Amino acid sequence: QVQLVESGGGEVQAGGSLRLSCAASGITFRIYYMGWFRQAPGKEREFVGGISRTASTTYYASSVEGRFTVSRDNAKNTVSLQMNSLKPEDTAVYSCAAKYYLGSRYVGDEYNYWGQGTQVTVSS
Repeated sequence: QVQLVESGGGEVQAGGSLRLSCAASGITFRIYYMGWFRQAPGKEREFVGGISRTASTTYYASSVEGRFTVSRDNAKNTVSLQMNSLKPEDTAVYSCAAKYYLGSRYVGDEYNYWGQGTQVTVSS
């Protein structure tokens, strides 16, 4: 019923940019906090960035602060991740997630719904 579908992944050179999108269906999108996570081979899933219901607040991992931007369009039920100045260490499968209650933090992975993920590869 609930679907979060990411798109926009691909391969880019270090220093390049990429924009990911996540389309949500089956939920009242505007009332959910949204987050982006990533998981590289052999590593645990880690938080990338999050955004509040009305986009009044955003929160980022220190590793991407200043390079990545999370935005959302509640009219289109989408959340995006603009990634600039990409580094090889950004290579991972990127997933979007949704949760109804913020809880203690954005960074925690206690989200209600998760997307399948899209591969981002940054080559050097």
